[in-house]
Amino acid sequence: MNATVSEQQLLADGLWIVKVKPDNGEIPQFVPGQYAELGFPQDFLDGDSNVPDEAKRKIVRRAYSIASAPNERDGLEFFIVKVDQGLLTPRLYNLKVGDRLWLGPKIKGKFTLEHIPEGQNLIMVSTGTGLAPYVSMLRQYGANPPWKRFVVIHGVRLAEDLGYREELERAAREDKRIVYIPTVSREPEDSAWQGLRGRVDKVLEPEAFLEVAGFELRPQDCHVFLCGNPDMITGVQKSLESRGFRKHSKRSPGNIHFERYW
Repeated sequence: MNATVSEQQLLADGLWIVKVKPDNGEIPQFVPGQYAELGFPQDFLDGDSNVPDEAKRKIVRRAYSIASAPNERDGLEFFIVKVDQGLLTPRLYNLKVGDRLWLGPKIKGKFTLEHIPEGQNLIMVSTGTGLAPYVSMLRQYGANPPWKRFVVIHGVRLAEDLGYREELERAAREDKRIVYIPTVSREPEDSAWQGLRGRVDKVLEPEAFLEVAGFELRPQDCHVFLCGNPDMITGVQKSLESRGFRKHSKRSPGNIHFERYW
């Protein structure tokens, strides 16, 4: 254990925002869009209070995208959903402020804006907690953005699952270059929700996107980022490629970027 939970915010059953502070107080340097690893020693998960052999000292870890900005030096923030049958998230979910956990010393990932030309329209598509890297990008670059427009499309099952909703709504009100488009797929019909319904792929259809975003989704001046459910990423990638978009790689630059966050 080398870090402590410094803040905890429950959003809905099994969905929360947590801030983690390393013992030495030094927040590792990172770029918005990258991820860190959280975990516990195997013996802790097993409930073994005795000093185990070396095989039991290994760290059980999982990668989580960072939602905080690099200039926030009071801890790393994460947006996490509990996987009931998972080995790690049920333990993370039960942590309270002051509880201990393991934080990986290195931050990794290439799901960033470093190689995106300035002045492009950025379409940031996410499901569930795949929203986290886009929050980090907005917090870091919002005051001096490298983009022409920054469109956040967030798909969830229920309206209560829309993490960072107030922050994103405020950002969109204050800066016309930011467009926030939440959509729900399983919200009861008789609820108070008055926004979009359906999956994120519907929002990306040409006519629908033009209506809600105010401009055309086209490969000439748009880069699309996809983060979340792998099935969503596969389906959206296929649809976009049929419209002239290309998957980005180091050897063959394109305008579709993705991170399978599952």
